Amino acid sequence: MERYPFAYDPSQPFISQVSDWVADVFYEILPEAGFEVRDEQIYMAFQLERAFAEKQTIFAEAGVGTGKTLAYLLYAVCYARYTRKPAIIACANESLIEQLVKPEGDIAKLARHLNLTIDARLGKSPDQYVCLRKLDEARYQPEEGEAYQQIYLELPSFVHTHEALQSFYPYGDRSTYPELDDEQWAKMNWDTFQDCFSCDKQHRCGQTLSRNHYRQSADLIICSHDFYMEHVWTYETRKRGGQLPLLPTHSSVIFDEGHLLEPAAQKALTYKLNHAVFEEIITRLLKGEIRESLAVAIEEAIAQSEELFSRLDEESKAVVGSNRKEIHFHPELLQSIHRFTSLVDWIEEELALESGLYTLDEFQLRIVGEHLEMMQLALRLFQDPEHVISWMTEEVTGPTLIVMPKLVQEVLRERVFSQNMPIIFSSATLSVDGAFQFVAGSLGIEKYLSFSVPSPYEYEEQMKAFVPKLSGNDLFTEQMNSTVKQLQQTQGRALLLFSSVEEMKQFKQAIGSYSQIAHLHFLYEGDQEISHLISCFQNDEASSLCAVSLWEGLDVPGPSLSNVIIWSLPFPPNDPVFTAKRKAAASAREEVDMPYMLLRLRQGIGRLIRTREDQGIVTIYSAELHRDEKLRKHVKAIFPVGVEWIEEPVDSLI
Repeated sequence: MERYPFAYDPSQPFISQVSDWVADVFYEILPEAGFEVRDEQIYMAFQLERAFAEKQTIFAEAGVGTGKTLAYLLYAVCYARYTRKPAIIACANESLIEQLVKPEGDIAKLARHLNLTIDARLGKSPDQYVCLRKLDEARYQPEEGEAYQQIYLELPSFVHTHEALQSFYPYGDRSTYPELDDEQWAKMNWDTFQDCFSCDKQHRCGQTLSRNHYRQSADLIICSHDFYMEHVWTYETRKRGGQLPLLPTHSSVIFDEGHLLEPAAQKALTYKLNHAVFEEIITRLLKGEIRESLAVAIEEAIAQSEELFSRLDEESKAVVGSNRKEIHFHPELLQSIHRFTSLVDWIEEELALESGLYTLDEFQLRIVGEHLEMMQLALRLFQDPEHVISWMTEEVTGPTLIVMPKLVQEVLRERVFSQNMPIIFSSATLSVDGAFQFVAGSLGIEKYLSFSVPSPYEYEEQMKAFVPKLSGNDLFTEQMNSTVKQLQQTQGRALLLFSSVEEMKQFKQAIGSYSQIAHLHFLYEGDQEISHLISCFQNDEASSLCAVSLWEGLDVPGPSLSNVIIWSLPFPPNDPVFTAKRKAAASAREEVDMPYMLLRLRQGIGRLIRTREDQGIVTIYSAELHRDEKLRKHVKAIFPVGVEWIEEPVDSLI
């Protein structure tokens, strides 16, 4: 196989030669294969040339239908081969990853029409894989154990034996089990509390086997934002522990839907503390021959840990529209923390003495020591609310404390954006009011290139906007009645986007009482694996998909999606993360709430028109839109030019 898809001249700059080849691709090769030449796509491609030539960060904002994926793939593959290091394509979520690598996806199209062999491999997040240890526990549960036992028996035979593996055999990822809902999956998938280093099944684990496989990619590694940021955050720790980083050294990074990188960075930088996990790890020491004073310290620490997490749970209250519970600091809570940290100090002193006696397994001793060190650090940070954000959440293992630094800019600036390599942010929504500062500032990016190109679609002919005036007397009933009428008109074919799980659950409970649409099929995010739900929605035109997270990343062309219903304006929730952002802003509504909402709303609107043939309607329910002229002006401005804005009900919207 030729290294480059063009005749390379070492005496000439490499990127300029790539650019010449890209011109041939867009002006000759793809049109001959039946592809439409788009000026916007060609403009984007030549803007990317500078980012690769100068190894700079660039915000590439390109409207729906531009073909931005093909543009960045051409440069990424060539540059990977030039540097002999793969490019990383980090997507906002797993559905975007599936979309990119599916048999009819952009990578497959590019390879087929350019007669290229592209080595593209998936680097899925650990929580997308079965944890053999958790599955082993789940199959003995009294209620659902039988179902998990069947999953256990259907694992590849080598999982249960010691036979040698002759080749890579992928297994155990989330898409393999589409029938499981999110709650059922959580009982058998990897989570942050799993100790992989001490697991005797790690060399048979689907996650481990997959990691060894994707690291060998020559061209592309496709992963999620979460996984890339986990790589960044654990890079030094893994090196110190003698382990390979999660991702190999790479030539460039493309952040697809790059406006969503900040929450992924924050998530990766969090500390998670949980009583059940602490007890499981610390009691390992009791299995060895230890002195009585250490045993007493461990028993007292376990009791104090249980009391601490119980108090944390009691001092927390649920936040509407979020799974994060707000913690109320109370003197007794701080006293409970001090008692626990004192006991952990005692254990650490005892372990220092114990290690000199060589009575404990050195590996287990290191695992316990690292966990205690992490807990001490997290609890110290927790007591400094000026610099961190904390909340409680409910995990399978019980109430869990999350501690996260308020600002991720410094970490990102040092560990990501200081790297001398091209970094591409690609999305249809990177700017707010024509400027990129909202996203750049949130990520600590000071120097960058940027451009924006519109969508090539004729939205004035393809899209209508329905923004009904709601009286507000019984808002929910008004929305339900309006939605049912629309679903009757379109016979399903709708994507309903909700701002919170609570909104979606309320709709799910109510829709069954409307007999006039009983023949329509409703799909709900969380009931099954997400890519399976999307496939069902696309193939069943009488279905409607209800979702909380699919404001971006959903690409369903054709009549299956003719109706996007936005249940409420997607302002950020009043949870601890956004509360902290608001407190740090001079004007919370203008600097935090409005930019977030407008970016998300633009993404939601963008789900409707995916080809030149698509037609449909976007409905937005908001009583506030008709009271607040400034808000109304902002929302109207994000719609494509020429789209008709309808406020009064009409006989037919389509």
